[in-house]
Amino acid sequence: MTEVLRELAPQVLAALVRRYGDFDLCEDAVQEALLAAATQWPAQGVPDNPKGWLITTASRRRIELWRSETARRRREENVALMTPPDPAPVPAVDDTLTLLMLCCHPSLTPASQVALALRAVGGLTTAEIARAYLVPESTIAQRISRAKQRIKAAGARFRPPAPDEYGQRLAAVLNVLYLVFTEGHTASSGESLQRVDLTAEAIRLARQLHARLPGEGEVTGLLALMLLTDARRAARTGPGGALVPLAEQDRSRWDRAMIDEGTALVTRALTTAPVGPYQLQAAIAAVHGQAARAEDTDWREIAGLYELLAAVAPGPMVTLNRVVAVAEVDGPEAGLRELAVAAEDPALAGHHRVDAVRAHLLERTGDLPAAAEAYRRAAQGTLSVPEQRYLEERADRCATRSV
Repeated sequence: MTEVLRELAPQVLAALVRRYGDFDLCEDAVQEALLAAATQWPAQGVPDNPKGWLITTASRRRIELWRSETARRRREENVALMTPPDPAPVPAVDDTLTLLMLCCHPSLTPASQVALALRAVGGLTTAEIARAYLVPESTIAQRISRAKQRIKAAGARFRPPAPDEYGQRLAAVLNVLYLVFTEGHTASSGESLQRVDLTAEAIRLARQLHARLPGEGEVTGLLALMLLTDARRAARTGPGGALVPLAEQDRSRWDRAMIDEGTALVTRALTTAPVGPYQLQAAIAAVHGQAARAEDTDWREIAGLYELLAAVAPGPMVTLNRVVAVAEVDGPEAGLRELAVAAEDPALAGHHRVDAVRAHLLERTGDLPAAAEAYRRAAQGTLSVPEQRYLEERADRCATRSV
């Protein structure tokens, strides 16, 4: 049921915003409708038309909120004259991409665009968004609240942007889709490593965006990256949902059709459009996808692509991934030297992935006690249960071998 609600939430919000226009009230009403569904459906059963049920419930709640707000501004006798019309029939169209574009309105700062879209379209909680950005939850809550007020003040209309407006919003839209996919590919918390509902929704919207903008290299690159990454999904978990690292995955379980499609997309984008970070990440994923065995991976090419990526779009995770590639090419000692420099970045301070990479490299050097200690620190730093179990198992294995 949770997956159904998450899938329908942006569609319901889009329907309400299309009908009423006021994003802030509509978003609040949808959240309350979702809460009502989560409370009532387990006891009463899922309705035959869950989307219609949610739209009707949210519309009624939105009217209640509207009346409450109006009552604070006008005298009681005027409220009845201003009662809005009944909710419109449930629309057959899917306006989720239009909703995403609205969330990325130019009146908002880039950070607010992404936070609002992740909440409204991606269905992520405030806490999940905060973890993705490595910032306090209260900061994200403030961004979302201010963003809704700015959209209201700007008088933004619920409609697809004109062709000349896409450029103003495209970077934020791509960033949102990337973050939604990333959260689905490796959930930042919880019992499951992956959240297929999020990856599927991100791919669906990326396909829609690519259909509208087939000549945009970064749109093509992002879609290719998603396909190439999601192609490995079946092999990423073992019995009981245990995490299986890339080097140990059964590559016969990879989806070759998705890999072929993603490779074709990124190859075309790299030869026909200016190179951007999503294309480079897709190119890295394509190199992995082309290796029939882990030992066949062309790590030198991957290291070179990370060098380009670090120049085009530097960031803490790019830095860590580049360290791993350097270690594969030049040895774990070289990787540890690079990691020591990278760990000085404040954005990586206390991040569990730093300890995870350090543990992996220490294990390769043969320093098993230090590796076990680093694995345990990494396990303590992640909220993902599958990651915790994997890191603790590696720590136990190193500790046993060091005796």
